Amino acid sequence: MAIMKNGEYDLIIIGGGAAAFSAAIKANMHGVKTAMIERAALGGTCVNVGCVPSKNLLGVGEMLHSAKKPPYPSVFPCDSDFDFSKTIEAKDALVKGLRKQKYYDVLQSLEHVDLVEASASFVSPKKLKVDGKQFEANKFIIAAGSSPSVPRFKGIENVKYLTNNEALALKEKPSSMIVIGGRALGLEFAQMYARFGTTVTVLQRSDRIIPEHEPEISQGLHQYLTEEGIEIVTGVNVQEVWQKNGSRFIKVSVNKQERVFEAEQLLMATGRRPNTADLHLENAGVKLREDGAIVVNSEMRTSAPHIWAGGDVVGEPMLETLAAKAGATAAENALTGSHKKIDLLSVPSAIFTSPQVANVGMTEKQMMQKYNYCSCRTLSMKEVPKALTVNDTKGLIKMAIDPKKNNRIVGVHILASIAADMIHEAVMAIKYKLTIDDIIDTVHVFPTMSEAIKLVATAFKQDVSKLSCCAE
Repeated sequence: MAIMKNGEYDLIIIGGGAAAFSAAIKANMHGVKTAMIERAALGGTCVNVGCVPSKNLLGVGEMLHSAKKPPYPSVFPCDSDFDFSKTIEAKDALVKGLRKQKYYDVLQSLEHVDLVEASASFVSPKKLKVDGKQFEANKFIIAAGSSPSVPRFKGIENVKYLTNNEALALKEKPSSMIVIGGRALGLEFAQMYARFGTTVTVLQRSDRIIPEHEPEISQGLHQYLTEEGIEIVTGVNVQEVWQKNGSRFIKVSVNKQERVFEAEQLLMATGRRPNTADLHLENAGVKLREDGAIVVNSEMRTSAPHIWAGGDVVGEPMLETLAAKAGATAAENALTGSHKKIDLLSVPSAIFTSPQVANVGMTEKQMMQKYNYCSCRTLSMKEVPKALTVNDTKGLIKMAIDPKKNNRIVGVHILASIAADMIHEAVMAIKYKLTIDDIIDTVHVFPTMSEAIKLVATAFKQDVSKLSCCAE
C-alpha cells in the first residue's frame, strides 16, 4: 500500500467501508492498479459508528439485564451496576483495534492499492478533483457510504440532538432519552440505554414499530420492549421540537391529540441518506434517485458505463454484508466483464434487540401482493424444546411457502434471542429454492434453537404441539 499518489489508475474506488474494501481486495487479486479515496475514518459506518460499537454496548446491556432478571428461578437477581465512562472507553478501544487490524493492516497487504485520505469529486466522466490534485481512471466504483438523515422538524435547527454517532460517544449516561424512530437503529439504542438505566420513550410515525416486518414480529417485539419499561408511542406526527434548561421537548399529535414529551437527550433515529451530495456525479453522467441514491442495475453498474456503485450509496437495504457483496460484485464485473448479479431475495437482515429479529425472503403481505396467494405457519418459541429447556421462550418463527411450486420456502421471519444466528438455514433454503420437505428430511441437532426452522416447516403438515421432542 502506498499513500497519496497523484496520477492515473486503472480503477479508483471512492469510499473506505465494507463495499470499498471488498472491491479493493478483489481488484488487488486481479493485479489492477487501484486507488482508494476515503475522506473519513477507514472502515465506514460498521466498524466506527455502526455494527461493532453498538453490538458491544448492547452486550453490556444484556449482561446487566440478565443480572437483574436471570432466566432461572433458582438464581437470585442482583442489582448490578456498571461504569458508563469505562464502558465507552472499552468500546472505543475495540473500535480502534478493529479499524487497525481489519482495515489499515489489510490495506497494507494490498500491494496494488494506494490509499488516498482526502475528499473527491468528479470534474468529468474520468477525472476526479482530490484536494486540489487530479486523479484519472478508466473505471470507478463509488462506495461512499451513508450518513444520518434528520427530518427538518420545526425548531430542529435550534436543538442539540444526537444521531447514532453521538449516542455512541456520550461522556455521561443520560437520565432520560426520547428516540424518534421505531425501526432497527432506534429500537437497538432504545433498549441499550434503557438497560443502562435511562428512562426511554420511542416515538414512531407509523402505526407500529418495524412496519416492514411481519405484524406478529412487530407486535411481539413491542410487547417485550414495553415489559422492560420502554414507552413506545406509535402513530406520531411531530409538530415542533425545542430545548430549555438542559431538556429537549417534543410536541406531537397522536390520534388527533396533542402531547408533549420531555427528556435530557433526543436521539434522531430517522434513517440514513447516501453520501452522494458532494461527489458532483452529474459531471460523470451518473443518475440519482430523488433520495440521493445512485441508480444501478442488477450488476451494480450505474448509468455511466464505466462506473459501478455498491453499499449504502445505492440505497436500501443498507446492510454491511450486502455492501461487501456489492463491492466484490461491482469489482468483478468492472474488471472481468463477468456480469455477476446479486439475489436480494436471499439477503438476510437482523435487528439486535433482545429478543432479536431476523428475516429473509418475502413476507406474507408481499406474497399476496405479488401472487394473490400465500401459505404461512407461525410457531411460538414455546414449542421449541431447547427454548423450554433454558427458559428462553420469548418470540416466534413464521414461514411462508409457495404451495404452487412444490411448497417451496419463500420467506422466514424470526423473533428469538438468537434469531440472527438461526436465520442462516433459512437463507440457504431460499437461495437454493428448498421446500419444506427438504428441511423436514434434514436431521437437526437436538436440542437447539435452530431446530425451530424444522418445526415450523413441520407445522405445515402436523400439529407440532402433539409431537414428541425428537419426532421426524
